[in-house]
Amino acid sequence: MVKKIKPLKRMAGLKLQEEVVDSLLLMFHDDGGDRPDGLMLGYPNPKRVVEALQLFLDVILPGKFDTEALELKKPLKAFLKDKMTKGAAILEKEVVKAIPFRWKGEAACVEGKRCPKIDVAGESHAVMADFCWRLPEVRRLVIQDIRAAYRGDPAALTYAEVKLAYPGLLAVATHRLAHELYKLNVPLVPRIMSEWTHARTGVDINPGARIGEGFFIDHATGVVIGETTEIGNHVKIYQGVTLGARSFALDENGNPIKHIKRHPTVEDNVVIYANATILGGDTVIGKGSVIGGNVFLMESVPPNSFVAAKHAELHIRRGDGAG
Repeated sequence: MVKKIKPLKRMAGLKLQEEVVDSLLLMFHDDGGDRPDGLMLGYPNPKRVVEALQLFLDVILPGKFDTEALELKKPLKAFLKDKMTKGAAILEKEVVKAIPFRWKGEAACVEGKRCPKIDVAGESHAVMADFCWRLPEVRRLVIQDIRAAYRGDPAALTYAEVKLAYPGLLAVATHRLAHELYKLNVPLVPRIMSEWTHARTGVDINPGARIGEGFFIDHATGVVIGETTEIGNHVKIYQGVTLGARSFALDENGNPIKHIKRHPTVEDNVVIYANATILGGDTVIGKGSVIGGNVFLMESVPPNSFVAAKHAELHIRRGDGAG
């Protein structure tokens, strides 16, 4: 028989809450921005970041999230201008909050040294202006990605099907937007974007990864592409592929060293089949190579290679007992 717990009296409950909260407060610190109340502007709001992302995706892929405005016969120029203006206004407010994290957790700040002083509002405005100027190039790359999916998948019957329904395209288009913010040294916001898409598609692309033209992820789910991965032009990968790190170099304090090459380089016109794992910053997959399914690879292969795993011998028995 389960013993019922008597409800706490109001005063006892308040005292308990006070003690628990006081204990929790001891476990927060400001190094690395662990305490949002220790920040002048707080954290970027993930919901607002995603809202802006969807607006910019509608700039790159009109109708991806909002078809109503297009159905009302709104001129495309007005549609694009409206989406871009709204997206920039929302995102700039979140970039303002993110910029101070450029120095959070860095040794120069943690050790009490003075961090750079900049005009955060002015910097954020400049970042957003630069980001918007890069949208035409992002659109050009995404068009190539759509064509690669259409040509690389016999099941794709129209470009609209790829644009509206393929999770791999959503992951890659999001990455191309997030990557531009990453190159502009915006902390937090690009990762919030990529993790939203990761949750929707099962594709985890770090915003730092460099991806060339005409990239296609067939079936999409379960793919991991690390921060320092470099992917050339016209590369096709399948579900379950991992382009990851082999090991982490550590500093004198035992912490991982940041900003070093940890993930593979995949050259032009490579195909990587399902569930292949390729690791290491020194690993290069040569141009025109094919990596078979379930391959585990930690060494470079020359151009035009075919790499396959040696599988166990198969035994097939008939269900009726014959043979």
